[in-house]
Amino acid sequence: MTHGIRTDMHSPYANGGPDWRDTATRYALIPLRVFLGVTFIYAGLDKLTDNAFMRDSGSGSVGDLMRTVRDSSAIPELVDLSLKNPVGFGYAIAFGELAVGIGILIGLLARLAAVGGALISLSLWLTVSWATDPYYYGNDLAYLMAWIPLVLAGAPVYSLDAALRARRRRRFGDYR
Repeated sequence: MTHGIRTDMHSPYANGGPDWRDTATRYALIPLRVFLGVTFIYAGLDKLTDNAFMRDSGSGSVGDLMRTVRDSSAIPELVDLSLKNPVGFGYAIAFGELAVGIGILIGLLARLAAVGGALISLSLWLTVSWATDPYYYGNDLAYLMAWIPLVLAGAPVYSLDAALRARRRRRFGDYR
């Protein structure tokens, strides 16, 4: 041990710096954050700018979509709830997707954003995608699984959460 840094062969500092695997691990969630963030922002904007989608009925409307999947969903009561106000439900999903996408992309309240993304994906899987056969053709289940690492890890680098955490440590000291 030299100056508090381990220099044995198992140390990440054995060759003078962090091992490439440590670096890869540190940044591994960034592509997932970018993909999910951009995808959810796009999905939210797509819904908000689609006049046909934000209607009670008609071709391509959220109301017709919910009526179509009602009997094949895992939780028809959830669909019934959305059918009480399909346009309001459409706006809630669209703004939820925007908030989740922006939150995970910039890394602000990233774990909360990831929970929101997982809940949106779960609700869409249990309603809209439930009848997809075979199940792996439905994308909502894959999105649900993609959110789980971000629920667990958050956005530890290149994020506002990390910047705020570093600022708190500088200001108050790190007593861990």
